[in-house]
Amino acid sequence: MTTPDPKADLLRYLQDARDALLWKLDGLSEYDIRRPLTPTGTNLLGLVKHTAGVELGYFGDTFGRPFFGEKPPSWWYTQDGEPEADMWATPDESRDDIAGLYRRAWEHADATIAALPLEATGQVPWWPEERRETTLHHIMVRVIADTSRHAGHADIVRELIDGAVGLTPGKDSMGPGDRAGWEAHRRRLEEAARQADAAG
Repeated sequence: MTTPDPKADLLRYLQDARDALLWKLDGLSEYDIRRPLTPTGTNLLGLVKHTAGVELGYFGDTFGRPFFGEKPPSWWYTQDGEPEADMWATPDESRDDIAGLYRRAWEHADATIAALPLEATGQVPWWPEERRETTLHHIMVRVIADTSRHAGHADIVRELIDGAVGLTPGKDSMGPGDRAGWEAHRRRLEEAARQADAAG
């Protein structure tokens, strides 16, 4: 058995969630990666854009390692951005721009993670002043949870677009079955829900 490396374990789970989220864009049109599929506008490219900002803020600004230098531009990721600007892509923000920014955010975050011990402290500028101080360990757990949550959103949005499912390429983590089998399964669940509602 190898010696445990908590930082490496956390980084592996973070990278798995990053890869899963970005993979959900593969093979889709510009329209499909941008179109809102929930009442609150959830869309695939917006999820990637949001998570890029999360990493830039939490692993950059929190630890005095700002991605944009001392004076960040007035952009969606800064406090000057319009509400919800981080959750959708404008027509002039390309898939390559946002995916590329997300990858650069990983690199920036990974450099912070490599440079600091898990117990290193930082200040989250947008948290209430009395609880701004935190540790790299806390931030890693927080960002893993956030990224994994959004990867789950992306799973559902992608399934709504074209029926594609899966955790990673070549590993769908789904039970055996074809489209007809899943349709039958869904009908069974719908009928069970109706019966429970009628009985209640």
